[in-house]
Amino acid sequence: MTVERHVEITVISGLSGAGRSEAAKALEDLGWYVIDNLPPQLIGQMIQLSLQPGNLIARIALVIDARNGSFFKEAEAALEALEATIAYKLVFLEADDEVLVRRFDATRRRHPLAEGDDLLSGIKEERRAMGWFKNKADLIIDTSLMSSRDLRQKMAGYFGGQQGDDMRTTIVSFGYKYGLPIDADIVLDVRFLPNPHWIEDLRPFDGRDQQIRDYVLDKEATTEFLTRLRDLLTTVLPGYQDEGRHFLTIAVGCTGGRHRSVVLSEEIGSFIREKGLPVNVVHRDVDRSPVAHR
Repeated sequence: MTVERHVEITVISGLSGAGRSEAAKALEDLGWYVIDNLPPQLIGQMIQLSLQPGNLIARIALVIDARNGSFFKEAEAALEALEATIAYKLVFLEADDEVLVRRFDATRRRHPLAEGDDLLSGIKEERRAMGWFKNKADLIIDTSLMSSRDLRQKMAGYFGGQQGDDMRTTIVSFGYKYGLPIDADIVLDVRFLPNPHWIEDLRPFDGRDQQIRDYVLDKEATTEFLTRLRDLLTTVLPGYQDEGRHFLTIAVGCTGGRHRSVVLSEEIGSFIREKGLPVNVVHRDVDRSPVAHR
């Protein structure tokens, strides 16, 4: 294939009920040209047409969903053929079995691979059949603990910027009491820092407020931590890029995800931004109601 122009291509796949359609809608809202349910045999032809001079499409998202076994094999072959001619990114969405069961029960939809009413067997069969897609994925997003809004924010962070081949980094602040972000590549535990929660005048605020920022950043331990972390990131970020990573997720956790992790996430995001790399900062738990910490 002779490439006449650059087109950014993303393939969205994953388990039924894990948010594949919501991710596709998020890309559509970001200006991507989204193609759903395209037969695998037509994937190569569609990409060839998009590369022709005069075509104004700059970003294409292909959505691959659950069908029968032959469909998966055909899609695998089509993507392998595509990989030999042009680079693309593959996003895989997943969730825990229990979460998927609850979502299907809530919507009363039938799982595409379920036999009769055996929903769980359909989920397990789809998970097995889509093993190739998960293994090939550049980005795996676990939506078990995500709302639709959370997923849209994450997609905007990864795909909302300008076109380019730079690695895109997402910084996620979180509270350990609500669970670890499963899709994190690097996890930083900042619970060793003094906790503003125990100061009554500061407790109602969160890490986006200047009072909390001043309290956390004024500590000697914070200064030393950030100094060492910047040195580390200066080394590892270029290494990840050289290895061909398209996405990187750094999770920063404190007890409740409202104070220390939020401040540190913003600082890390600013540092990466100064390096000229695309970065998005998401505060997963900052708006949860504060409760007593142990």
